[in-house]
Amino acid sequence: MERKLIAIDLDGTTLNDHSVLTQKTEETIKKVVEQGHIVSIATGRPFRNSQQFYKQLDLNTPIVNFNGAWCHHPKDFNWENGYHKRLNRDIALSFLPLKRFSIVKLISAESRDNVYVDRVDEDTYNMGSPLKNIHTLPFDEKHLDEAPTSVNVFTAEEYFIPFVQDRILDIYGEEIEVRTWGGPTPTLEIVSAGIQKAMGVEEIANYYKISKENILAFGDEANDYEMIQYAGLGVVMKNGIDGLKEVSDDITPYTNHEHGLAKYLTEYFSL
Repeated sequence: MERKLIAIDLDGTTLNDHSVLTQKTEETIKKVVEQGHIVSIATGRPFRNSQQFYKQLDLNTPIVNFNGAWCHHPKDFNWENGYHKRLNRDIALSFLPLKRFSIVKLISAESRDNVYVDRVDEDTYNMGSPLKNIHTLPFDEKHLDEAPTSVNVFTAEEYFIPFVQDRILDIYGEEIEVRTWGGPTPTLEIVSAGIQKAMGVEEIANYYKISKENILAFGDEANDYEMIQYAGLGVVMKNGIDGLKEVSDDITPYTNHEHGLAKYLTEYFSL
């Protein structure tokens, strides 16, 4: 079998419903690597809360963070194919007025090294936010002295997401990309135009000289759309959204909480 590149999303795909990388999944991925294949994480998460899984899997490959805005090699700071696409600072600051809506629980901006939040109160760290126990800076014109990687708008209800998304796109058009995801805190993520996971996966494939047909990609949400379409074999989890399943090449027989990724890899690679 030719060497494959396996691009894996984290939440809803590699991790179970408790955001845990199970022993079964860990062992399966390590067996795939032992066979000589390349495994890379492609996630919407920043590196700060995805590196634990990178380390758990003993990976020595590039990683895609912020839904494709940052592609880098954690063990090679001079990796030649790396890039970091940032959002215009003025555009980032222009989202702060959204905090006047009571349904908006938090607005944050993130860069590679810093996290900025528009408020710090009891709800900020008790809403299932990935910002819990993270050192933050104020998100305002005075303190945001860099072009951030992304802006996140955390809301209380999912119905609010399309309302905000439509108005953001009406204003900025082709200057930005807006990604959304559900869960206990439905969120909009705003990044620079053209950002998506497939950008990073393509750079990794080029670096390892792996052809498109030898790329496997696994995902479950709207932010995996381009990656699933780009891969030679785009696989959507059983628990994935219907729209993504429609463009996939295959669907796992089991969900992320049923070790769906591990079971699929086991069969595909005859482990």
